[in-house]
Order: sequence, then C-alpha cells, then structure tokens
Amino acid sequence: MENEHIKLKEKIGYGLGDAASSMFWKLFTMYLLFFYTDVIGLSAAVVGTMFLVTRIWDTFLDPFIGILGDRTESRWGKFRPYLLWVAVPFGICGILTFSSWGESETAKIVYAYVTYTLMMMIYSLINVPYASLLGVMSVNPQTRTEFSSYRMTFAFGGSILVLALVEPLTDFFSRMKLVDGLPSMAFGWQMAAVVFAVMATCMFLLTFLWTKERIRPILEKKSSLKNDLKDLGVNKPWWILLGASVMVLVFNSLRDGAAVFYFKYYVTGSDLWSFSIMDASLTLITIYLVLGQAFNIVGILCVPALTRAIGKKLTFLSAMAVATVLSIIFYFLPKDMVVAILSMQILISFCAGIVSPLMWSMYADIADYSEWKTGRRATGLIFSSSSMSQKLGWTIGGSLSGWLLFYFGFEANVVQTETALTGICLMMSVLPACATLISVLFISRYPLSEKKISEITKELEARRKEV
Repeated sequence: MENEHIKLKEKIGYGLGDAASSMFWKLFTMYLLFFYTDVIGLSAAVVGTMFLVTRIWDTFLDPFIGILGDRTESRWGKFRPYLLWVAVPFGICGILTFSSWGESETAKIVYAYVTYTLMMMIYSLINVPYASLLGVMSVNPQTRTEFSSYRMTFAFGGSILVLALVEPLTDFFSRMKLVDGLPSMAFGWQMAAVVFAVMATCMFLLTFLWTKERIRPILEKKSSLKNDLKDLGVNKPWWILLGASVMVLVFNSLRDGAAVFYFKYYVTGSDLWSFSIMDASLTLITIYLVLGQAFNIVGILCVPALTRAIGKKLTFLSAMAVATVLSIIFYFLPKDMVVAILSMQILISFCAGIVSPLMWSMYADIADYSEWKTGRRATGLIFSSSSMSQKLGWTIGGSLSGWLLFYFGFEANVVQTETALTGICLMMSVLPACATLISVLFISRYPLSEKKISEITKELEARRKEV
C-alpha cells in the first residue's frame, strides 16, 4: 500500500482514537491515586493493593481480547466494530470510576474495586482492537510509523486537554455543590469526568468512521488458539519489546503517580506560579504537566526523521539512555528551583515522547515478522501484548506508587516528614531511572533491523500476490 493512498483525514481519524483513550489514561495515571486518597479518603496502601489486584487480572485479559479480534468477521472488518460497540460503555465507566458510593470505608473500597475493574476491562475491549487496527491499515513500515506518530501526537494532545482543564473544571463544578458549607470535591471530579467521557466517546466514533482496514492475512483459514499462543511464545522480538515496553510504562507511571504529591508537598514556592482563568485556579502542577505533554509531542514529531536516519532500535535506545541520566539529575534539584524543575521536565518528556510511537510501530513490524516466520497472521494477539505491556507497566508502577508512599510514611493532607518528602522525590527521579535503564538493556537485544523488516515486507507482498 503506497503512501498516497492514505488520506490525511484517515491519519487524523486514527489519532483521535488515542486522544480518547489518553484522556482517561492520563486521568487514571495522574489523578486516580490522588482522588482515592485525598478526595475519597482511602489509605494509599489499600489503593496500591487494589491497583495490583485489578490490573493483574485485566492485564492478562488483553491477549484473549486480541484473539477475539483476530477471529471477528464483520462488514466493518475485524477491529473497527469494537470502536462502535464499546465507545459509549467506555465513557460511562469512566464517569463511574471517578465517583464514590457509601459512607463507610468498606463500601467505598468495594465500590472502587468494582468500578475500577470494570473500567479496565472496558478499556481493554476498545483499546486492544484500536491498537490492532494499526497492523491492518498499511503494509508500509514507514507509513505505520507515520500513523503511530499521528496517534501519539493526538494522544498527548488529549492528555494536554485533560491536564489543562481538570483543575478549572473540578474547581468550577465543586462550587456548584456544597457539603457542610464547603465545595464538594467529589462532585467536582465526577462532573469533570462527565465532560471528558462525552468527548472521548465522540472521538472513538469518529475513528470508526474515518479509518479503513486494508490488510488481509495470507491464510484466511482460522489457526488454532494453541498455534497462535505457541507462535507468540517463540517470538523473540516480541519478548524483548514486551520487556522494554513494560519498563517504559513503569517509568511513566511512577513519575505520573508521584507528580501531584511532589508539587503539593515537596516543592516550595508553588503559590508564586498559580494564577486564575475564568475564576478557576491554574497551579504549578498543571503548568508542569502541560509542559511535559507538549514536549512529548515535540519528541513524537522528531520520530519519523530520527528513524529514517538511525533506525527504530537506536532511536529507542538513545532516548531511554538520555532519560535515565536526566532522571538521576532530577533528584538533585533543589525544591525551590522551579525553573530548573520545569526545564528538566521538558527534556525528560522530549525523550519519553520519542519512544511512545516507536513501541506501536515496532509491534506492527513484529506482526509481519510472525506472519513471515509462521505463515499465520495474529495481528490482534500481537497488538494485545502492547496493551498488556501498558497495563503491566502501569500495574507495577501504580502499585509501587501507593506502596512506596505508605512505606515512606505518607499521610494525606498533613505536613510530611523528611522521610516521606525524600521518598516522593525518589519516586520522581532515581526509581524511574532504574526502569529506563532496564528498558535500555532489553532493547539493546532487539533483532529486527530496518533492512530485515524491508526484506520481510517484500517477501510477504510477494506471497500475497501468489495467493
């Protein structure tokens, strides 16, 4: 499939899908731990355990959703129908997750477990087919990188939208409902989630309408689940990329999970950076996060040129190596040097942005590699592993965030001890650096060069013409 056959509208349509996912993803990674601890009043240790329990189950559900997508046949294709069927439930579950029920701690915990588990399952049911769609939209590896770049650009755009609006929206809606004479933060968060849910639902529906599935497997006959899983189990590039991706997500989730606490309790002089927009406050944490997302996008925009110049593997490795060094430096920044903190966030976010589209593009290459090696194409199963790596990395990072806060002696809404403050700083710097270092070690073993992928693509095209 040649580049000229892919219209800009389709690239934008594909990008809108991850804008939708990322709005709730960012809400979960940045604010859900804070919502449960500081708004609902649950223990950080309880929340950390809940993240582990619910996400482990959901993580290992992803491959089965991928298998389901591979075996789906409809007039809209294998993966697009799920965007239509699941868009509305996705929005509803997002609202329920940022809600609370009951007065007792037990009731709140049970409600959190049920709604969060349901949200993660629905997230997988729409996001795995959405991710898999990349593998059947074009046979051209560079076109896939472009699709992936559009995807991640829109993803971070959606994240910026959330980060820019979440504080003004929660502040605005909180003042609409008073509890004991005070604004209701719980109501504010719930109504903010409603706004984002409506937007996300509409975006997923546009993705369904504006995209097209083009690639059909060489073999139309159904392969057995046993064979698909066997093929995956011996797929060396898949294992390597899975390990690297998990560590990237641990890096992101640790920094995201700690950021709100870092600025609320650790950084001094935050008030000097706060201002109001439409009678709603915009604080330093919002500035920090929006800057991060903006330079994520800058990093993404550099990916096509970087991959053409030095290849996907070296681009990935270099970005994570630099992120490791920068994260260690972050630990030594004085708590009152806000400009230095923001500057380091810009540099680290640039590196993280480079890696984001690469992972998805490399999974598409691995789907080709698997079909070339086995004669069977399992796009959904391969791409479900990308979602699985997200969930697994997020599970590890999110659970660690809750447990580490508890370990360092964190208590919500009080002045923190020096131990707790040091722990929060470590969660923003050295601990994420350990994850990126492991990611570098994994990706250094990745065997699929640009030359190899080009050979595989040409051979697969020749096989399809013979059928």
